[in-house]
Amino acid sequence: MVRRAHPERTCVGCRKRAPASELLRIVAVGDEDGHSLRPDPSRSLPGRGANLHPDPACFALAVRRRAFGRALRLTGVPDHGAVAEHVDAPTTTSGQPDRARVASKVGRPT
Repeated sequence: MVRRAHPERTCVGCRKRAPASELLRIVAVGDEDGHSLRPDPSRSLPGRGANLHPDPACFALAVRRRAFGRALRLTGVPDHGAVAEHVDAPTTTSGQPDRARVASKVGRPT
């Protein structure tokens, strides 16, 4: 019997390792305004990718730690609106996740 290894990746939010199939791949797309992050559920977009659990709590941690910029080797702060919509993490007008709503989904006090 041949045992095949499944690729593992690390979530940029919670820093836990998981099979790549359980994580959402995020890529940076450059435009005239800077970089914006795009979810890549099919794992087919070109370029360097960061991996994230599709969970609002992991997304909030990644934004707070500025992990997307480091993982994707970007300068500046990328726009993460499309990723927030994909993981259903609410954002305020400042672009930061609404901590009270994310905490209530996870069951933690604010």
